[in-house]
Amino acid sequence: MTTPVLQFGTSRFLQAHADLFLSQARDSGQAVGPITVVQSSGDQSRSNRLAALAQGFQVRVEGIRQGARVQETIDVTSIDRALSTATDWDEIRRIFVDEVDIVLSNTGDTGFAVQPEDSSRTFDQAMSYPAKLTQLLRARFAADARPIQIMPMELIVDNGAVLKARVLELAQDDAAFQSYLETDVIWVNSLVDRIVSQPLEPAGAVAEPYALWAIEDQPGLIAPCVHSAVQIVPSLSEIEALKLFVLNLGHTAFADRWLASQGDPAELVRDVMENAEALNWLKDIYKNEVRPAFALAGLAEAFDAYVETTLERFANPFLDHRIADIAQNHPQKVMRRIQAMLDFAADNGDTSPKPVLTSIVARCRP
Repeated sequence: MTTPVLQFGTSRFLQAHADLFLSQARDSGQAVGPITVVQSSGDQSRSNRLAALAQGFQVRVEGIRQGARVQETIDVTSIDRALSTATDWDEIRRIFVDEVDIVLSNTGDTGFAVQPEDSSRTFDQAMSYPAKLTQLLRARFAADARPIQIMPMELIVDNGAVLKARVLELAQDDAAFQSYLETDVIWVNSLVDRIVSQPLEPAGAVAEPYALWAIEDQPGLIAPCVHSAVQIVPSLSEIEALKLFVLNLGHTAFADRWLASQGDPAELVRDVMENAEALNWLKDIYKNEVRPAFALAGLAEAFDAYVETTLERFANPFLDHRIADIAQNHPQKVMRRIQAMLDFAADNGDTSPKPVLTSIVARCRP
């Protein structure tokens, strides 16, 4: 068994996104994958999911696409192995050195957070994902292996550049290793977008029809596959701003409202969209607090179209997208989505008042 793709993260998002796209590409005859999936958290409560991933699973796609009702179930068979850093580190290191061409990751909102153990030269399960990746890259460097492509999919602006900077920081004691990281590793910025509303058990997910994997082009880039959802673009800046400051910001605004009111744990995004007062509240945020920054950036037309698409996605009658799920890791999401929007506005010369957004940020500051 050889797996050219190594994926860190077992989330239902990845199952309905990259894992699904590579599976469909393989079914169409493309020579891509398969994948070894790695659980980096060591969470024993997810052992059933981990074991099930390599057995194949299903993704239910439900929603409206170009006005037509879509309900389909897709078999995903792109994963051949599933391992855990807590129990399989030596095998993961071997696979990383001997087999892998592309590394994917989506390690959650705290996956990049610096840990005290990160500075160790030997592996520790408590390390952050960037530190674990550094350990693996050291092993590949020592083995004089071929170049490798690192493709983080975390919702962090310039995620490839951010991950590269952290790995270089951890490698600062070794100039030769740092040179390898600069010359033989391709660090890719990408942006991912798909609402994945619920898991299936023991593996699989329910997702909307809309999906995007936008990948910023650079010399030497290897596309993970050819797929309608995969776009190679010269710059992510416009797509990134729209996605983070419209769709993601809207979700986080709903979550903040839900948390403040101690809302029903079963409340769904589509339930909120049926509440005229809540919907008008969100529309007012978009119109009066977000749009001025996009207008000053020359993106008013793109913003208006994206808001319309986003509201349709939020109202998808098939998606049971719980506000409680969106509210997980809320402070981190507020900083990455709402505080970042306020910074974007300032950078574009937008000084208009933003009372709702600034109050959300104020409540979530440490």
